[in-house]
Amino acid sequence: MNGPRSVTRASDLREELAFWRRAGETVALVPTMGALHEGHLSLVAHGRRSAARTIVSIFVNPTQFAPEEDFGAYPRTLEADLEKLGRVGVDLVFAPNQDELYPPGFATTVLVGGPAAAGLEDRFRPSHFAGVATIVAKLLILTHPDQAVFGEKDFQQLAVIRRLVRDLDMPAQILGVPIVRESDGLAMSSRNAYLSAGERETAPILHREMERASALASDGVALAQAVSQARERIEQAGFAVDYLELRDCETLGAPNESTSALRLLAAARLGRTRLIDNIAWPCFKARQ
Repeated sequence: MNGPRSVTRASDLREELAFWRRAGETVALVPTMGALHEGHLSLVAHGRRSAARTIVSIFVNPTQFAPEEDFGAYPRTLEADLEKLGRVGVDLVFAPNQDELYPPGFATTVLVGGPAAAGLEDRFRPSHFAGVATIVAKLLILTHPDQAVFGEKDFQQLAVIRRLVRDLDMPAQILGVPIVRESDGLAMSSRNAYLSAGERETAPILHREMERASALASDGVALAQAVSQARERIEQAGFAVDYLELRDCETLGAPNESTSALRLLAAARLGRTRLIDNIAWPCFKARQ
């Protein structure tokens, strides 16, 4: 099976986009770092429903990795990715090398606050969202999409990108797509490949306990107590919990009397693998 057309240069990307625009076609962008799984393909499907043309970018972005993180080991499976994208009908893949997006002398970074300084991922990865915002801004400028599609698994990232687009008056509509999960509840992630067989059996406990906490809150248990008990059970299962926090869904700040939607967000390490997850939470107007 032939894969979709793939380009590595920004000039070729712009040429293809100009042809589509002259024909009056709308464009959806799906930014990825490759190592594609069904979660990514659900984003592609959403993009194809929302626009006439769909572009998938594949680029492992170095600026969002800290020196001690897994940039060098991050899975790179371009050939397999192209085959998967060919099956779902992507119109174009943009797969640049590092020098194409960060040429020698590159010296500009997008600094972000608001949801990027919520004390969640940023507490453990302080340079991460500057790297995310920089590469997303570059991709949005290069492609000028009508829609850009992101997964809700990286929920803080999604909030940061929405804030970025609003603050910089970028015209793209940012679409969030629900998490795709394995049959046992584990959120799909390229990093799940790092899990050993035993860790893979344990990993779904993270989501299971988050859902259990939500159910307890619905039954009247105080929010703080439900979350605290979930953290204890997750740690007892062998996780090292970075955070398990209930936050305002829009601002990612602490819930208050004006909060209308809540999200429970988690990051926890199991062996050498760091898992993140989140779930929608029943809102009780910040009842504690």
